[in-house]
Amino acid sequence: MAAWMWLLLCLGYDAAATKMKIVEEPNTFGLNNPFLSQTNKLQPRTEPSPVSGPPHLFRLAGKCFSFVESTYKYEFCPFHNVTQHEQTFRWNAYSGILGIWQEWEIENNTFSGMWMRSGDSCGNMNRQTKVHLVCGRSNKLATVSEPSTCVYSMAFETPLVCHPHSLLVYPTLREEMRRQWDEAEQSLYDELITEQGYKKRLQEIFREAGYLKKAVENKSDVNPNQTRSQSFDSLEQCSQDHAELSEEIKRLQGILERHGISYLKNGSSNTELQGVSSVTSTPKNEEKYHLRGDTGDRDEH
Repeated sequence: MAAWMWLLLCLGYDAAATKMKIVEEPNTFGLNNPFLSQTNKLQPRTEPSPVSGPPHLFRLAGKCFSFVESTYKYEFCPFHNVTQHEQTFRWNAYSGILGIWQEWEIENNTFSGMWMRSGDSCGNMNRQTKVHLVCGRSNKLATVSEPSTCVYSMAFETPLVCHPHSLLVYPTLREEMRRQWDEAEQSLYDELITEQGYKKRLQEIFREAGYLKKAVENKSDVNPNQTRSQSFDSLEQCSQDHAELSEEIKRLQGILERHGISYLKNGSSNTELQGVSSVTSTPKNEEKYHLRGDTGDRDEH
C-alpha cells in the first residue's frame, strides 16, 4: 500500500512540474465553437443593399428561414444574407456566408430572383447565391443546390408571389420612371431606337429604382483604341456612323488611286490581298472597286 502511495505522489509531482500549453485565442472555426457566438464568426465583406422590389415582400425583411440537408443547415434571410453551417462536432466544421443581398434579377420585365453576392472566398472568386421566389402555401426555404462551384441556387416558397402580377416590375416604379418606360416603349414602336437601345434604357430605369446594383466603370479597363461602340442604340447613331465610315472609305480609295494600287470589290473571286507585297499596279482608267481595307498608305503632305 505504501508503495502505491509513493508512486502516486511521484506522478503528481511530475505533472505539476510539466509546463501546460496555454491557448491564448479561442478557436474561431465551426458551428459548435463554445467560445464565440455565431454572429462573431461570420464576417461579411459588404453591407446588404437597401430593401427594394415589390412592397408586399418587404414583410420578409428581418426574418430568416432554415433548410437542413444531410449535415448542412442553410439559412436564408431575405434582403440580408444566406449562410451555411455544417452540423457536426468536428473542430473545424464549416460555417460561412454564401452571399449578401445585392440586387434583383429581372427577366421579361419581371422580378425572377434575388442575387446574394460577395460571400466567403472560394478559390479566386466569392460565393454567391440566386434565390428563386416560387408560389407556396407557406414561407419556407424549399430546396438548395450548387449548379456550379461556389454558385448556389435556392427555391423559396411563399404565398406572397402566387398572384400572377405579384412580381411585375412596372407597377412598383414611381410615376416619373413609368413615364420614362412609356417613352422608351413608344420610341421602340416608332423605330427611333433599336431593341438593344430599348433594353439599355430599361436597365437604366431599374438601376435608378435601386433594383439593380449600379456598375462602377473602371477606367483602367477601357481600351484607348476602342473609339466606336460595337453596337448602336438608335437608328440616328447608326446612320451617322455609316456616313462617317463611307467618307473614310472614299478617302482611302483616293490614296490607293493616287499610288496606282488596285483593290478588290465585294464578292470578287480573285485572290485576296495578303498585304502590301500582294498589291499590284493597275491603270488609272480601270474600274473602281470597293475597298477591302487600309493597306497602310497615308496622305502625303
